[in-house]
Amino acid sequence: MAFPSFHLLFIVLLYSFSPSISSSPIPISLFNTIPHSDPFQKLTHLASTSIARAHHIKNPQNAPISTTPLFPYSGAYSISLSFGTPPQSIPLIMDTGSSFSWFPCTKRYVCKNCSVSSTNISTFIPKQSSSAKILGCKNPKCGWVHKSFDPNSSCQDCKSTNSNCTQICPPYIILYGLGSTGGIPMVETLNMPNKKIEDFLVGCSIFSSNQPAGIAGFGRGTSSLPSQLGLKKFSYCLVSHKFDNTPKNSLLYMDSSSGSGRKTEKFSYTPLLKNPVLAEKDYYYVGLRKIIVGGKKVKVSYQELSPDSNGNGGTIVDSGSTFTYMNKAVFNVVANAFSEQVKDYKRDENVESLTGLRPCFDVTGEKTVKMPELELHFKGGAKMALPLENYFFVVSDNQKLVVCLTMVTDDMLLGPELISGPSVILGNFLMQNFRVEYDLRNERFGFRQQQSCS
Repeated sequence: MAFPSFHLLFIVLLYSFSPSISSSPIPISLFNTIPHSDPFQKLTHLASTSIARAHHIKNPQNAPISTTPLFPYSGAYSISLSFGTPPQSIPLIMDTGSSFSWFPCTKRYVCKNCSVSSTNISTFIPKQSSSAKILGCKNPKCGWVHKSFDPNSSCQDCKSTNSNCTQICPPYIILYGLGSTGGIPMVETLNMPNKKIEDFLVGCSIFSSNQPAGIAGFGRGTSSLPSQLGLKKFSYCLVSHKFDNTPKNSLLYMDSSSGSGRKTEKFSYTPLLKNPVLAEKDYYYVGLRKIIVGGKKVKVSYQELSPDSNGNGGTIVDSGSTFTYMNKAVFNVVANAFSEQVKDYKRDENVESLTGLRPCFDVTGEKTVKMPELELHFKGGAKMALPLENYFFVVSDNQKLVVCLTMVTDDMLLGPELISGPSVILGNFLMQNFRVEYDLRNERFGFRQQQSCS
C-alpha cells in the first residue's frame, strides 16, 4: 500500500507542496509555525460554506483566444471584467456552478453579513456608462433570467399595440448556499481584450448577504458568459489557496475560434455528460466511476454516481465550491477508508466537532506525515491522482498540529441530507495546481497536474 508523505512545515507556512513523493522523510523544525487566535475558524467557515453551496446546487431554485488574470480569493477564484462606456473594471468570482453574471451596482450597495464594509466593495455605476440599459420586459433575455417567464402574461403594460413599452424585466433574487443577492437585469457592453460584446446580459445588484463580490457565471446555461461569448473552450489553472487574497495569479483562457479542436498536450479527458432534467443543465457533469483510497477501490453504488430519471445523482465540477461535497452514502465509505488505513495517528474528535470535517488526525510532534493516496477514475479512462495538499488541510494552534480530510457531507454542520441533485460536487480545493479545460466544442472535460500554476 503506497502512502505519500509530506513535510509539515511547508504545509503550515506555504499551504502547498511539491508534487513529488518523498520516500525518505527529512527532519524539519516546526518552531516557525504561524500562530492564530482561532486557528479552526477558517476551516469551519470553508466547510460550512461548501456544504451550504452543495445544498443550493442540489436544490436549485470565431475570434482569437482571450485571457484574463485569475486570482485565488477567500476559498474561490476571481477575475476582473470590464463593463460599460467608458469601461469600468469589476472583480467577479468565476463560477462554473451557475450561469447568471451580476455585479454590485450602486454607490449605496448594501452587503449584510459580509467580511468587508459595503463602502469598500467595488461597484459598477450605470449612470457613468452611456451603454447601460435596463432590460425590457419583452426582451427575450428576460426569459434567461426567469426560467418560467411568460411575457404574454407577465408584461401586462406591454399589451396592445404600444411598441414603446417601458415595463422592465422583473427584479431577480438569487441564492448561493449561505449567500444571496437581488437586483435588476440590464444589458451592457462587455469589453474584452480583442472585441466588445454589446447588449451583454448582466445583473445590477442592489443588495446582497454573505456575497461581497459579484459573480461571473461560467455554467452551461443560456445566460452564461461562455454562451453569450460563443466560447468553444475555456481553461484555467488554479493557483494554490496559500495565495488567497494576494496579487499572485494564473490565466483564464477563453477560446471562441472555429475548427474541430485538438487535444491539449498531456491532458486526460473525460466526456461531459447530460442530465435528463432541464433544471440541472447549468452544471458540468462528469462520469466519476471509481474512488481509490490507498490503492483500494471504495464501494460506491453506481446509482450514486449516475443521474437517475429524476436527475438526481452523478458528479459535477464546481469552481465556486471550496471543499468537495459527497452525499452521505458516498462520503461515509470514503471517510471510513481513510480512518481504517491511517494507523499511526489518533483521531481528533474535538477538532472534528469544531470544523465539521472528518476524519481529522492529531500529528503533533511529527516532522513528516503519511496519508493514503487518493485517485479519482472517470469515464473514458481518465485518472486524477491527487497530491496530499489537495485533499488534506493542516491547521495549528501552537499547541497541536492537526490534519483534516477536506470533504464534506450533510449533517456535519447544516442539518439533514438532501437526496436531490448531484451526489458528488468536485470543489476547487481538489484541483489546486491542475490545469483544467472545458472543451465545449467536443463536450469533454480535461485536466493535467502542474508543478505550479503561478
